[in-house]
Amino acid sequence: MTSTGIRLHAPAPGWSISADVVIVGSGVAGLTAALRCEAAGLTTVVVTKARLDDGSTRWAQGGVAAALGEGDTPEQHLEDTLVAGAGLCDEEAVRILVTEGPDAVRRLISTGAHFDTDDEGGIHLTREGGHHRRRIAHAGGDATGAEVSRALVEAVHARGLHTIENALVLDLLTDADGRTAGVTLHVMGEGQHDGVGAVHAPAVVLATGGMGQVFSATTNPSVATGDGVALALRAGAEVSDLEFVQFHPTVLFLGPDAEGQQPLVSEAVRGEGAHLVDGDGVRFMVGQHELAELAPRDIVAKGILRRMLEQDAEHMFLDARHFGAAMWEHRFPTILAACRANGIDPVTEPIPIAPAAHHASGGVRTDAQGRTTVPGLYACGEVACTGVHGANRLASNSLLEGLVYAERIAADIASAHAGNGLHARVPEPVPHPEKPAYPLLAPEARFAIQRIMTEGAGVLRSADALEKAADQLQRLHTEARDALEENGKTAEPGVDTWEATNLLCVARVLVAAARLREETRGCHWREDRAERDDTQWRRHIVVRLNPDRSLAVHTTDTADFPPTRQTQRPQEQ
Repeated sequence: MTSTGIRLHAPAPGWSISADVVIVGSGVAGLTAALRCEAAGLTTVVVTKARLDDGSTRWAQGGVAAALGEGDTPEQHLEDTLVAGAGLCDEEAVRILVTEGPDAVRRLISTGAHFDTDDEGGIHLTREGGHHRRRIAHAGGDATGAEVSRALVEAVHARGLHTIENALVLDLLTDADGRTAGVTLHVMGEGQHDGVGAVHAPAVVLATGGMGQVFSATTNPSVATGDGVALALRAGAEVSDLEFVQFHPTVLFLGPDAEGQQPLVSEAVRGEGAHLVDGDGVRFMVGQHELAELAPRDIVAKGILRRMLEQDAEHMFLDARHFGAAMWEHRFPTILAACRANGIDPVTEPIPIAPAAHHASGGVRTDAQGRTTVPGLYACGEVACTGVHGANRLASNSLLEGLVYAERIAADIASAHAGNGLHARVPEPVPHPEKPAYPLLAPEARFAIQRIMTEGAGVLRSADALEKAADQLQRLHTEARDALEENGKTAEPGVDTWEATNLLCVARVLVAAARLREETRGCHWREDRAERDDTQWRRHIVVRLNPDRSLAVHTTDTADFPPTRQTQRPQEQ
C-alpha cells in the first residue's frame, strides 16, 4: 500500500524531532496508547490539537461500559453490543472488547481514575440504552469523561512524556516503500515549536476523535473536524462505515438556528428513569420498543424525530422533574448546570431536546491490533473503525473501545520494538511546487458544508436529499479545483482552511456511502428505503481516495472485515 501522493497545501516543515512512535490525539485512546508505549521503553511523542484535556473524552457524561457487576458476563455485554450494531458488528472485534474490557477498566483505575462507588465500596454501576444490565461505571455523577481525562493527563505529566499541544496534524510522512515515517503538523500560537514541522517516527497512532463538526449542530468539540480520517484517506488508507453517524437523541435544544457544540443530556438521565414526552406530556416511546426510552439510540432518535414530524414540532421534552433537586444535584450536576445556564430548570420543568450529531461509528479501517491498511499507521478511538460498533454504537462502549484497542496497539508496537523490528524510516522529501498540487477551501466553506450535511445527510435521509448534498459538495470541490487550475489561486494555508478542506473530504465520503446503502440500518435511516435488507446490505462499505481525489468505493463480502493485508507487522516487512 503506497500513498496517494495527496497532501494539504502547507509551508515546508521548518523543524523536526524524532521518536519511536507519535500519538496524534489526547483523549482516552491516545493517552492510554502513549502511556503503554512509554512504559514499554518506546520514545513517545503526543501531538494534540488543543490542550491535552480538550478532546471529546472530557465531554463524555455517561460512563464506561464493562461487565463488572455481579451476575453480568462478557457474553451478555457482547449480545447487547451485537443487537445495537444491527447485524454489522465484527463479532471477533466485539469479543475482544467485552473480554478485555473489565481488566482495562481496572488498569484505568490503577492509573488514578476514581469512579463513583456504592455503599459497600464497590463501583456503582448504572444502566443506559440498549443494555439489559447495570454495567456503566461513572464518575462525578455525569462527569466520567472529565475524570478519565484528568487521570490520564496527570499520568502523562508524571511520566514526563513529550507532548506538543495546539498542533494540527497535516499529513502522513512515508518512506520510498510507502511505509509510515512520521507526520507533518502545524503548531498554533502557544506550542513548543513555531509553525509547520515534522515528527519522524516509524509508527503513527491516530487517535484524533470524531468529525461531528461536519454537521451544524453536534455534541462534539470544535476541534472534531475529521482531521485523522482525512489524513488517512490522503495517505491511501481505507475507511469504512462512515454513513453510520449516531445522532444522540437527547441534546439540549437551543433553537432552530443553534450551531456548533450543543450541551448533551446524557442517556444516563433516561437510565435513571426520565421520560421522553411530547408537548402534551405523552410518553411516545412506550409501545415502540420493549425498552421504551432505553431502546438503542438509533431507535430513540427516530422515535423523537417521527413525533416531531407528526406534530410539526421543533423539539420534544425529557421529563425528570420526579428526580427532585437532591438527585439532580448529586447525580447530574454537569447537566443541571448546563440547563440552568440556558434558562431551563429541570427540577421544575421538562427539558427541551432534539437529536444532534454525536458519534461516528465508522472511521479508518483497522484489524484487531489497530493496524490500518497503510504499514506503520494505526488508529484507535472514534477515528477508527474496528468493527465493534457496526451500524450503531451501544451507549458507553466508546470509552471502553478507546481503552482496549489503545492497549492492543501499544502491545503490537512494543513487540516489534522488543524484536528490533522498529526501525526509523527516512521520509520521502515533501514536494513544494511553485503552484499547489491541490487546493484549499476558504474558511467560510466550513459553514456551507455543515448546512449541506445537516439538510441532506442528517438523521432522516433519502435518495433525493443525498443526491442534492453530493452535488453541492462536488460543486465546492470542483470550484476550488478549477480556480487553482485556471488562475493558480487557492486559499491561504492556515488552520481554518485546512479544517474546511478536511471537512469536505470526510463529507464527500460520508455522503457517497449513504447514497450507496439503499436500506435503513442502525443509525442510517433512509425514508425511501425503510426496511433493513440483510441479503444485499449485511456488509460494509469501504472507501479509498484515488490520486485524483475521486473516491474508490467497494463493499465487503460479509459483515466481517477482510484482513488489512498486513500479514506481518509493518516494521518487520
